[in-house]
Amino acid sequence: MTPEPGLPRRVRLVEVGPRDGLQNEKTPVPTDVKVALIDLLTDAGMPAVEATSFVSPKWVPQMSDAVEVMRRIRRKPGVRYPVLTPNLKGFEGALAAKADEVAVFVAATEAFSNKNINCSIAESLERFRPVCAAAQEAGVRVRGYVSCVLGCPFDGEIKPKAVADVATTLWNLGCYEISLGDTIGVGTPIKAQRLIEHVRAEIPVEHLALHFHDTYGQALANILACLELGVSVIDSAVAGLGGCPYAVGASGNVATEDVVYMLRGMDVETGVDLDALAEAGRTISRLLGREPASKVARALAARAKGRQSETPGPSSERAPMQPIAGRFA
Repeated sequence: MTPEPGLPRRVRLVEVGPRDGLQNEKTPVPTDVKVALIDLLTDAGMPAVEATSFVSPKWVPQMSDAVEVMRRIRRKPGVRYPVLTPNLKGFEGALAAKADEVAVFVAATEAFSNKNINCSIAESLERFRPVCAAAQEAGVRVRGYVSCVLGCPFDGEIKPKAVADVATTLWNLGCYEISLGDTIGVGTPIKAQRLIEHVRAEIPVEHLALHFHDTYGQALANILACLELGVSVIDSAVAGLGGCPYAVGASGNVATEDVVYMLRGMDVETGVDLDALAEAGRTISRLLGREPASKVARALAARAKGRQSETPGPSSERAPMQPIAGRFA
């Protein structure tokens, strides 16, 4: 079968759970757990897994083990493991850790930029200029993130042109792909389409990605609306991990399980094993002491439990799963 006219035949997924999803967890997540999660996601067929962030441990203590994570993950040929690098020092650390791709980030609003990284948009772009130049010299790809593209917790609604201007600057600096982030999850489908229409006028649509949070339950609808305009790269987080510390009530990234299920139902290829992916989500969620935010993951778990209860005898019994640190240490 082929997807409906107007939809891409294949979507490339970028898994951001190990970095964007875990960075704001208040309880330290052991390195063993992060490495095991990344390996599980790799085994599930994710083509790109954002592994960690080379930032100051003072500001993001959860990512203080970046070097160790990069040393211990099992790198699969053909899979990319991008890392976040906010400045030249971070890039140098990532390069030493043999990162094959780095990412830089800028906000679409001055208020969020100052709150998040304590500088203006222009100042943040100047920080990234030497990073992009050094990456080009080293043969390392750079991905650009733009946050708050559909709304800001401080400035409210954002004009699409403002987002397009920032995205174009990152593109001109040498970023091969621009990921547009609805950081607080306030977007709706028509607004998302208007945004893409503005940005694709400046940047080829095949070089745009979606990074949508699901605070108001609109992420899947927004993604579908943008797929219809030619976008074919989606950032997502297993089990819906993540959130925004500057927006009260902002929930995590759209769940990878939910995205894969939707795309599979539309005959759009991803190359991801949904069952293996859901298992990775249940495992990390259990360690964090909560249920997966993914509705698909919950439905799959309930269906599996129902099947077990219908099958009498020893064959229906399953050994209890060990905590992730115990399984993979």
